[in-house]
Amino acid sequence: MPSPEETTAHPARPGAGPVGQDRPDVAPTRSDSIAAAASELIGGPLGRRARGGTAGRFTPAAVVALTAIGMFALGMVQKLPCYNWAWFRGASSQYTHACYSDIPHLYLGRGFSEGLVPYIDRLPGDMEYLEYPVLTGLFMQVASWISDIGFWLGISDGDVMQREQLYWLVNAGMLMVCTAVIAVCVARTHRHRPWDGMLVALAPAFALTATINWDLFAVALTAAAMLMWSRGRVLAFGILIGLATAAKLYPVFLLAPLLPLCWRTGRWRPFLTACLSAAGAWLAVNLPVMVLAPEGWKKFYAFSQERSIDFGSFWLVITQRTGKPIDVQFVNDAAIALVVVAFVGLCLLTLKAPRRPRFAQLVFLLVAVFILTNKVYSPQYVLWLIPLAALARPRWRDFLVWQACEVLYFLGIWMYLAYTTSEKHQGLPVEGYQLAIALHLLGTLYLCAVILRDILRPERDVVRRDGDDDPSGGILDGAEDVFVLGATGSRKDTPDRGGEQAYAARGALSGPGAETAPRSTV
Repeated sequence: MPSPEETTAHPARPGAGPVGQDRPDVAPTRSDSIAAAASELIGGPLGRRARGGTAGRFTPAAVVALTAIGMFALGMVQKLPCYNWAWFRGASSQYTHACYSDIPHLYLGRGFSEGLVPYIDRLPGDMEYLEYPVLTGLFMQVASWISDIGFWLGISDGDVMQREQLYWLVNAGMLMVCTAVIAVCVARTHRHRPWDGMLVALAPAFALTATINWDLFAVALTAAAMLMWSRGRVLAFGILIGLATAAKLYPVFLLAPLLPLCWRTGRWRPFLTACLSAAGAWLAVNLPVMVLAPEGWKKFYAFSQERSIDFGSFWLVITQRTGKPIDVQFVNDAAIALVVVAFVGLCLLTLKAPRRPRFAQLVFLLVAVFILTNKVYSPQYVLWLIPLAALARPRWRDFLVWQACEVLYFLGIWMYLAYTTSEKHQGLPVEGYQLAIALHLLGTLYLCAVILRDILRPERDVVRRDGDDDPSGGILDGAEDVFVLGATGSRKDTPDRGGEQAYAARGALSGPGAETAPRSTV
């Protein structure tokens, strides 16, 4: 039996604007079979006559945020064996309990416990300087200052173990705030689909990896940028992307899909505004460190280039299976080339697709390619993709298939490290870990495949089936095409309100799809 989202269309009301502003919120329990089945635990799907729940204190965004905080708290509980003792006794215990975190270890290893200033003070050992971008370094330093205040207030008695525990707790509290920001931003990016934020809130891999590292800070800035773009606030979007790139490298990839999208719609000014404001924001926070501590500032970029093939990548599987090392520079060049090829392919797809792809779809695909081709895949990198997946393909079945693969990889890497660090070799051997990597790769490729299918067959896109064009697209939402490669007819991405019923009867997408001549075609 087909699922509800494969058989039910929700055309926008005649006369509505390009984003269908007078439509009620989409209820996933009425349009998604998995959500409908899960809702039986709380009384069943939302009734047709039920109100949207936007009044009062518990708006959809608030419910999503509270759920995300609750799942984050469960993730903290999962780290309790490490918090109580496994981080501090031996190497393998933190892996057998699958509760490893970089945070307490780098509190000592990067000099925060000794009051060293990131990027300026040289670290003992081979690392020399902090290997994180400047805004992440600031985040780590602020957490250290708060921990020091706790120490002086007597919350910690000065014992190294207690100071590490306090530092992890402070960081967890700050990352919990980031989690709430992410949840609210995702819930509000698609105006009529706030409950898609539940994909982020209930994602198991999110809860498991949230406190491994500091990635959630960059993810929160990126989610806020996506919200700003969806509201047409181009300058704010660019500034937030610049700040997010100053915390982690991947957010810069959000600018790339705007090139073909703005090309197809002729919206060059917003594209240039976003790029220039992003560059300005990035430079504003990096320049002081570049001037005061150039060697420390360069460490992140030098480390990224010099780092050898590491956990989670298909490059590691190749080296393990063949027994032959691969030159690091070759891997760097190959990874860049693959990302460039993927970007060119996405540009061609955007300019030739039967209907202009949605912004979130292209962003997910490009970031996914970067992750898949990289020479390392740390388990917390899944956090980069979760909010993008909720916007690009908000369907529970596909999302949970991908999440299952990521959870298995999460367990696989820790069991592999337990196997390699314990004398008894209890855990997952090399072959088992390679299988875990393969599951991660296949799960991500599966989600990429269904998103590509949605682009090529927009009638399968659950967002557009509800009558929207590109609710995360901001100034692109409902925009007319002015340049389409290989166009033999005419195209326009604004909804054809007069022909909705006839178009739906032909089995096409309800609402959008009228054909009018673009200003130029190739």
